[in-house]
Amino acid sequence: MGLFSPNRVAHAHCDLFCGVYDPAQAMLDAKSVLNTTTKYHASDDEVFRARCISIKEERAELVKHHLSVLWTDFFKPHHLEQFPNLHDAFWMAIKQAGDAKKSMDPAVSQSLIDQIQAISDMFWQTEESKATGVYPPN
Repeated sequence: MGLFSPNRVAHAHCDLFCGVYDPAQAMLDAKSVLNTTTKYHASDDEVFRARCISIKEERAELVKHHLSVLWTDFFKPHHLEQFPNLHDAFWMAIKQAGDAKKSMDPAVSQSLIDQIQAISDMFWQTEESKATGVYPPN
């Protein structure tokens, strides 16, 4: 490699230094998904409704991304001891985000919010969240 080899090597347990992970990112986008489905049903303007669908699908995809990053970069094997259902909770929430992306039913979006809240509850119980969360509860 010569010319292109790094002159320093950084070691970290995650993509960035701690302090950037928070389930609030997924929650904000999930609430946008719910709000767009609600506004969709409250309108009879077809252009507005089409825009709602587009925004909802975009936000649902962002939820999937934020959850995937939180799952793979923040949570570590020792968290499975504390939360044996951790993998299931993330898998189900990411699947629910996919369902919300396909659906205009507000109940589907509300279920996504509920599942993210369960993940958030686990996140805030970890020791690491004390140094990483951006928007701690209360």
